[in-house]
Amino acid sequence: MLKPGSFNILYLMTDQHRVDSLGTYGNPICKTPALDELAAQGTRFDQCYTATSICTPARATLLTGLLPFRHALVANYERNVAYREELDPAIIPFSRYLLDEGYRVGLVGKWHVGKEKGPEDYGFEGIHYPGWGNPVKHPDYLAYLQEKGLPPFQLLNEVRGNFPNGQPGNLLAGRLNQPVEATFEYYLAERTIERLREYAANFRETGQPFYLACHWFGPHLPYLLPEKYYNLYDPAQVELPLSFAETFAGKPTVQKNYSAHWTFDSFSREDWRKIIALSWGYVTMIDEQVGRIMAVVRELGLLDSTAIMFSADHGAFVGSHRLEDKGPAMYDDTYRIPFILKVPGAKPGHVEQSFVSLTDFMPTFLDLAGLEKPSQAEGESVRPFTSGEIPDNWRQEIVAEFHGHHFPYPQRMIRTERYKLVVNPGDVNELYDLEADPHELLNQYEHPELKEVRRDLMTRLYQTLRARGDNFYHWMTTMYDVGQKTYDTSLSQFDSK
Repeated sequence: MLKPGSFNILYLMTDQHRVDSLGTYGNPICKTPALDELAAQGTRFDQCYTATSICTPARATLLTGLLPFRHALVANYERNVAYREELDPAIIPFSRYLLDEGYRVGLVGKWHVGKEKGPEDYGFEGIHYPGWGNPVKHPDYLAYLQEKGLPPFQLLNEVRGNFPNGQPGNLLAGRLNQPVEATFEYYLAERTIERLREYAANFRETGQPFYLACHWFGPHLPYLLPEKYYNLYDPAQVELPLSFAETFAGKPTVQKNYSAHWTFDSFSREDWRKIIALSWGYVTMIDEQVGRIMAVVRELGLLDSTAIMFSADHGAFVGSHRLEDKGPAMYDDTYRIPFILKVPGAKPGHVEQSFVSLTDFMPTFLDLAGLEKPSQAEGESVRPFTSGEIPDNWRQEIVAEFHGHHFPYPQRMIRTERYKLVVNPGDVNELYDLEADPHELLNQYEHPELKEVRRDLMTRLYQTLRARGDNFYHWMTTMYDVGQKTYDTSLSQFDSK
């Protein structure tokens, strides 16, 4: 039975999703009526940030409530460079707390938390779909297509550039020779609806509450769409992002190299308008699946007993800063994420500007189930915000981390309302005045008039990392003005001081 003030939980999650692709976040062209309606009924968080902009580490943070450096699953296993590939068995996921509370716990869709272990190893009911992208050869998907008499996956009109070495680049987009009902996105919504009906029937009959998640693999590239969505948006209507003017002057060299890796210059400005239009088509296709699930929530009479949450693991470039995908560049394009939370009886249509983080999701799930935050969790429940309350001593800044993708590349970031500092041990550091330069084009790290700002942010970042136990701070102790040295930096027993 549900405790007083607790709820069933429905969590809808996308992958690599730009905030500005949603109508509720200000996009005037891309149609997202289902998510816009959810925001109008609940709370839209305008300053939510991922802990790290890469799938596996972010999803492990979602599952455990731990920062990436602490859960140590800091890279996608497909690109792993000798990092850990599975979570430490001693770490308790939020699913275990819900199970102990009597919840049924289900997950449909993308997992990507470890190489071998799947959702069932953490107590979730659900199929393990391995890998980062739509597993279009998975037996259950193939059985669905056969059962429905739908055509198999077939890709037409591939969109690729050329790598710096002249080889064909990664697939960015393509046209699917399938109707929408045959897409993996529609299929995941179907499986979610089936499980939702099962859980709702059990809830009515026995009172057993549930947590159910649907994790889509999109709108992560490649943007593979049926004809309807491939041509849904006119590229002529697409305004290229202002950061399309990126020159990489004064920026870390890796950003220019990463642009070449993603074959940016293989495409014209008109091509990029089309690529952005395709990403919007993908967003709309997923929004329609959200709408189908929400229609069943209403049909089953679950609105008064179910908290509904939508978010993504991280953002995406999609042409911003002359980049694609995500990677070693800590811009808001990939670190800021959409987040909507609707709690029955809470304030509708609320827009919250406080800094919230992916680390807050685990405590929020448990709070919605009437449970206390476990000691391991490093965030806080955001549920009070849905009633218009701001918890005491709420954070005034976001600190994020990155460990590499394709290659090791450690970074740390601190972002306040006005400024962002990024520490790059292998290259130049970055400092952006987000009030004067919201698109993060001008690196002002060496600007003499920002010396005190730089020192303040560096010190605050240093102190936060030390308090967390993130050993990245050792580099900062010796290299930057962060105050007097307070420990033996050689970590030996030789230094008497």
